[in-house]
Amino acid sequence: MNHILVINSSALGEASVSRHLVGSTVQRMLELNPNAVVTYRDLNDAPVPHLTSATVAGIRAVAQTQDELAAQALSDELIAELKAADVLVIGAPMYNFSIPSSLRSWFDYVLRPRVTFAYGAGGVQGLLSSDMRVIVIESRGGLYSEGPTKAMDFQEPYLRTLLGFIGITDVTFIHAERIGSGPEARELAIETAKSRIEEVVTVSGR
Repeated sequence: MNHILVINSSALGEASVSRHLVGSTVQRMLELNPNAVVTYRDLNDAPVPHLTSATVAGIRAVAQTQDELAAQALSDELIAELKAADVLVIGAPMYNFSIPSSLRSWFDYVLRPRVTFAYGAGGVQGLLSSDMRVIVIESRGGLYSEGPTKAMDFQEPYLRTLLGFIGITDVTFIHAERIGSGPEARELAIETAKSRIEEVVTVSGR
């Protein structure tokens, strides 16, 4: 846990549950390892631009134009941050049963052919270190980890797939659910998530 990369993607600022819980996670990590380096990237304050016809070749092909070269340079920067990290902490609120478009855009720049993944005779190969540990904080207005609404969860399976595609498989998901069901449910969700954070971080920090 020498280098922690923190990705926040909520559009709610200080009112964000996921942002609050990400802060608690990093604080606990630093208590266990005060010398850890933390890199923060807030996708609300500094959005990663969505790919367009003017920029997509900077990620998917050979960059030639100024727009394509700028996209490639940003991709290089984001991937360098990711490669430098031992632990990745992602704040991922559920928006419309999936992830915020800001987080999707970050992945669009990070999932890069021949750099973070490659196709071979045996299929796709993730090129990032399988030793990286990921903690994803998922805040949700309803209950989607169980019951009939679980089939509507396109958030967690999607994130697991994206990370696995580039070789990152040690992923822990921490849920704060039913935060839209009133103040008491919201507070219970936050406290339950904090207890889970304490358990996960303390075990990993030993």
